[in-house]
Amino acid sequence: MVKKNIALVMGGYSGEHDISVASGRQVYSQLDHNKYNVYMIVVERQEWYCERNGERLPVNRGDFSVVDGGKCVYFDLAFIIIHGNPGENGVLQGYFDMLGIRYTTCGFYTSSLTFNKGYCNPVVASFGIVKVAKSLHLYTMPADPVADMAKAGLQLPLFVKPAAGGSSVATTKVKTIDQLAPAIGEAFTEDKEVMVEQCIVGREFDCGVFRKADGEKLVFPITEIIPKGGHEFFDYEAKYQGFSNEVTPAECPESISRHIQEVSLELYDLLGCRGIVRFDYIYDTAAEELYFLEVNTIPGQSAESIVPKQARAMGISTAELYEMSIEAALV
Repeated sequence: MVKKNIALVMGGYSGEHDISVASGRQVYSQLDHNKYNVYMIVVERQEWYCERNGERLPVNRGDFSVVDGGKCVYFDLAFIIIHGNPGENGVLQGYFDMLGIRYTTCGFYTSSLTFNKGYCNPVVASFGIVKVAKSLHLYTMPADPVADMAKAGLQLPLFVKPAAGGSSVATTKVKTIDQLAPAIGEAFTEDKEVMVEQCIVGREFDCGVFRKADGEKLVFPITEIIPKGGHEFFDYEAKYQGFSNEVTPAECPESISRHIQEVSLELYDLLGCRGIVRFDYIYDTAAEELYFLEVNTIPGQSAESIVPKQARAMGISTAELYEMSIEAALV
């Protein structure tokens, strides 16, 4: 059987560039190179290039091809592992749709919607299956942030974050009034739109979902995120510098775990998801209510990332997970 040419697309234009590259290299190390011809494609603002045998081969963006050893290589599939712009927001998906190249993620519409929390959260709330925290969507720096928050019915503590972003880059937990304006300003350095969101106190849980090539949906064991070392939430350092405990499967009542899995399965279909997706929640233990935080349509795939851990907890190796992702996208 002729081996498929797989473009492993990593990097991107956001603050998650390096995390994306780490995820991409992890995927590359786990794929079966006897079964697939795998090419690492790095996307940067200055250039798109293929890392191949110690060389940087330019990518022809007109048809997404690479000349390797004098031969023009065209790709059967793009394994997109870019967290953030342009991989998680639908831009690359639209590009590949125009070229007729299949890819491993959600389509351009779902990717675009889910990437912007300001647009996605009201849609999720409209489904009526899970609560969403009260929030305010900002397009410009407000003249009087405190007055705007009061008008929106928001009270401290609050979370301020880029509306379209990930890995908690430029995300701040605001506990005092004087922290509000600087937090909004920092978030605007990362994105043109900002979310100010009511802080829900509770336990944070994540749940991965994936649809296989035969149409069967897999819902993974849930993970509880427990920040440590003085970190009050799952911020960038907690995610990537070891300042959190990620317990998989989560040590919680079965009723909570089952509810989170059921909601995740529903959201996967309602939002039109494809590929490996991770849903994040806060469970308000006092009110016994589940709140949707966000959906990650291209979750991290480094060795210690959450979804690979969840897959391993249900007996699926990392290599098997990535191969299933490729085979599902090729159907």
